[in-house]
Amino acid sequence: MGNPIPPVNSRLTPAKIRDACIAKFDPPIAALVKASRLALRKRYPTAVELVYDNYNALAIGYGPNDRTSEAIFSLAVYPRVVHLYFLRGIELKDRNGLLEGSGNQGRFFRLASASQLSEPQVQQLLDAAVANAKTPLPASGKGKTIIKSISAKQRSRSATAKTDSVSGQKVKRSSK
Repeated sequence: MGNPIPPVNSRLTPAKIRDACIAKFDPPIAALVKASRLALRKRYPTAVELVYDNYNALAIGYGPNDRTSEAIFSLAVYPRVVHLYFLRGIELKDRNGLLEGSGNQGRFFRLASASQLSEPQVQQLLDAAVANAKTPLPASGKGKTIIKSISAKQRSRSATAKTDSVSGQKVKRSSK
């Protein structure tokens, strides 16, 4: 499993902290996240990357600035699955029925492979989300990574281990 997360105020760069957050996941999920974020960075090089390592999941959001409220889409990373989450997904025309979710705003779909990000129907959703954004992505420059929060207490990032919610101790799941 990955390394423990250093304190946000450490001398490590935001990129190294982000990578340490990703490294806590089992190798197949970590590889999917790394490949997916590289594809998103290549497609949207001016986007600001916002990292939230929360209790339930790791979220890596992309938007025009450091304001969470203006993020456009994110990778929501769980021990067994990675979702491409559109924060204002309800506004998107999903002609191919890719999006799931029934909330007031957000919609998502499960990423099985980073190559899905280059499929035309997914690119259409991404481009529509960027076009519908409250604030446009910068036309030039290079995006940066900002660590917004790292929760002190987190569920296990492993698909094979479970963290007891009371003690915080890892408990091995039984195999079935």
